Amino acid sequence: MSSRVGGAEVNSVRIAAVGDLHMRESMRGRFRPALLALGAHADVLLLAGDLTNGGTLRDTDALCAEIEDLPVPVVAVLGNHDHDRRLGFRISAKLNDIGVHMLDGTAITLPLNGIRLGIAGVMGGSGGFPGHPGNPAEGSMEHRQRFLRGPADAVRLRAALESLDCDMRVALMHFAPVVDTLVGENPKIYPGLGCQQLADAVDAGGAVLAIHGHAHGGTEFGRTPGGVEVRNVSYAVIRSAYRVYTPTRPADA
Repeated sequence: MSSRVGGAEVNSVRIAAVGDLHMRESMRGRFRPALLALGAHADVLLLAGDLTNGGTLRDTDALCAEIEDLPVPVVAVLGNHDHDRRLGFRISAKLNDIGVHMLDGTAITLPLNGIRLGIAGVMGGSGGFPGHPGNPAEGSMEHRQRFLRGPADAVRLRAALESLDCDMRVALMHFAPVVDTLVGENPKIYPGLGCQQLADAVDAGGAVLAIHGHAHGGTEFGRTPGGVEVRNVSYAVIRSAYRVYTPTRPADA
């Protein structure tokens, strides 16, 4: 359930992460017992989008009941399904009201386990990868908007990472930054699942770990071109209420 990320350890922080919970009324209580026990296993919980099944306020109420009053801080980004009813702002507001730190081109620094952990987050979007470019001019309006949002959110992610004054930076997003974690999905849909520019932002922004969801049929482990560890934490992939990763602060940091 846990894996280490990074080099020689001086200080480390335990990051629990999951995405694509797709919460709805019929799922109330499914994750709650494991999440209430988080304090024994992790220092923070990251939620990588598609938190609700259909972007409704009823789905959001079920989600809030699941993650309210947890023993660790919770940081989240929205996913595409959280915008299905164009209620993303209200979903974020409800989550803010129960203490969740919602990120959208923004960042937060949390003092955890003796280090300052900086987390920058975006939803991300499509855009494609080398060898899997896709075509932003084809498809539905939603498809075209996602292809525009991927590169735009990559710019916002880099800026948010670079704004952090911390010991360790983590990038949180919904869409994938690398092809590695898409393996298992049909290659024809790779361009719609993420974009290379997100990985470029992770590398340029000095992150030690990138967390994403969205690729239900993908693979957990990947790496950016610059060598940053990437983890696909879609619930359909990790098959547990969360996975714990332990990035370390190098001795010369």
